[in-house]
Amino acid sequence: MNLSLQDPFSVAKEFPETLTNTLNYGHSVAIQFNHKGDYLASGLSDGSIVIYEMVSSGVIAHLNQYCHIRPITSITWSKCGRYLLTSSQDWWVKLWDLSKVNTDIDDSPVIRQVKFDGPIWSACMHPTNPFIFTASLFEDSPVYVDFTIKDQPPQITTLTTTPLEMNEPTEGDDEEEVARKKRKKMEKHMTLVSIFTHEGNYIFTGTSKGWLNIFDTTTSTRELKLVRSIKLANSNIKNLMISQNGRKLAVNSSDRIIRQIDLPDLINVEDSNEWDFEIDHKYQDVVNRLQWNSVSFNHNAEFLVASTHGQSSHDLYLWETSMASLVKILEGSNEELVDVKWNYSRCTIGSIGLDSGIIYLWSVQFPQKWSALAPDFVEIEENIEYLEKEDEFDIIDEDELHKKRLEEEDYVADVLKMDTTDARGFDITQDSFIIPINYEKNFYD
Repeated sequence: MNLSLQDPFSVAKEFPETLTNTLNYGHSVAIQFNHKGDYLASGLSDGSIVIYEMVSSGVIAHLNQYCHIRPITSITWSKCGRYLLTSSQDWWVKLWDLSKVNTDIDDSPVIRQVKFDGPIWSACMHPTNPFIFTASLFEDSPVYVDFTIKDQPPQITTLTTTPLEMNEPTEGDDEEEVARKKRKKMEKHMTLVSIFTHEGNYIFTGTSKGWLNIFDTTTSTRELKLVRSIKLANSNIKNLMISQNGRKLAVNSSDRIIRQIDLPDLINVEDSNEWDFEIDHKYQDVVNRLQWNSVSFNHNAEFLVASTHGQSSHDLYLWETSMASLVKILEGSNEELVDVKWNYSRCTIGSIGLDSGIIYLWSVQFPQKWSALAPDFVEIEENIEYLEKEDEFDIIDEDELHKKRLEEEDYVADVLKMDTTDARGFDITQDSFIIPINYEKNFYD
């Protein structure tokens, strides 16, 4: 049933409450919804990619040719929905053109690929240019890669891991301060995660020592300038998540704390020294001392969801971000949940079971409201004796009936102009790529 005909109180809910569906096609290890929420890409442990269509929850594509040969570590969609960037433990990063799947043309859907010297923690596509990405590598420095030109080697720029405060000593430092900086610089320092801001002007990287490094991508691609370093924790930064409105940053670290940071105006304030990264809230389970596997914001950053680490906990924790209060624990799975993602337009949360690789989906359930189709329809719990109204079967004067019909004809119904937003307020005029479907292929054989 159309959302506009559903109960408005159910449609307006900001977060789901019920486990409504599970997707089980291969052993999933990474998931990502596209920007419009129509498709779900699932990276499998064998290195292939499965794409689900969210209306029917069916498989429409299985990228098992020219794919990776080891488990997928990250998936990123382009804004248009046509390109897919995947990274894997097989040292490769591949860019897929989904217009070439499910076609009779024997052409590889992998249009770009880069091999590094080790496994990839994660890769993130540039928000406006699908041929640019940043990646964090296992026991190596992060990279910024531009492979726009097809027939030429990609331009790979290495990003430093050492924060600004640990770089070369400045004038006025005494011998003890110089020795301290040298010792810190000699310590093993690795970047575990890297992401773009929503405009693509900056890259945020999280290190194994709890530092957040910020690089300016508007400078020369040969050398990206490190403009700011902030010490956030004393342990590994595992996840970085920027809200869709670009105002909040969630930092998940190994010290069992999720830090919510209010981001400064990175567009209008160019001086990085004037940026104020204030920790707004800290989320943690003080009683059980739980680790968090993954985090995700909803569309307006009013809620934050996190999956828990450990075989004893199988739930998703949901907080309200303005007061940092726990509002819901999403239950239903019988195993530890790892990667968690939020489908904004459909108000759906997806997460992966660690042991089985099943994708669990929590959605909003809509009660049947037949009165939306017939305004005089009344739901009853049991049969009742119908009492005829006094004027129910009276003969209506034809002149009055004709006059009423003429008044109704004066109403002009616009059947040509399309709605610009759906029942939840999301823009539906945005063009999104539609993946070709092979109706003759059965993926479940």
